[in-house]
Amino acid sequence: MTDKQAHVTPRADLSMNESAELLLENQVCFSLYSAANAIIRAYRPLLEAIDLTYPQYLAMLVLWANNGINVKDMGAKLHLDSGTLTPLLKRLETKGLLDRKRGLADERVREIWLTEAGKTLKTQAKSIPYTMFCKSELPVEELAALKATCDKLLSNIN
Repeated sequence: MTDKQAHVTPRADLSMNESAELLLENQVCFSLYSAANAIIRAYRPLLEAIDLTYPQYLAMLVLWANNGINVKDMGAKLHLDSGTLTPLLKRLETKGLLDRKRGLADERVREIWLTEAGKTLKTQAKSIPYTMFCKSELPVEELAALKATCDKLLSNIN
C-alpha cells in the first residue's frame, strides 16, 4: 500500500456507516467556520467600544482606505450584494459616519463619503488590528501565511 492509499483509506476502527471524509474533525470548512466565529466574538468588545458591528467595521475599513468609493465597488471589495450592503450603509449613515451621495459624473451611481465623525472614528479604531494580533498569539509570518491561504482558497472556489 502506498502512502497515498493509506491516507485516503478510511480508518479500520470506523463502522460501515462512517468514513473519515465525513468526520467533523476532518472538515476544513468546520475549522474555518469555527475560527471565523471565534475571531468575530473576539472583535465584539473592541467594536462595541466604538459602536460598530463587525460588518460595519469592515465597511468602514474599506471607506477609510477609499473615501468616495461607489456602492458597487464597495460591495465587490466586501463580497456583498447590494441587498446586504445597502441596509448596512443606511445604518452607518444614521450613525452620522458617512454620507451617500449621487455621483457627479453619473447620477445613477451612489458614492459613499466619510463625515467628520467617520474620519474621527478611524483614529479610535487604529488600535483594533494590533489588539487582535496580540490575541492571536501567532507570529506575524504565520498570520500572513494564513491570510494568503484563505485568499487563495476564496479565489479557487469563486
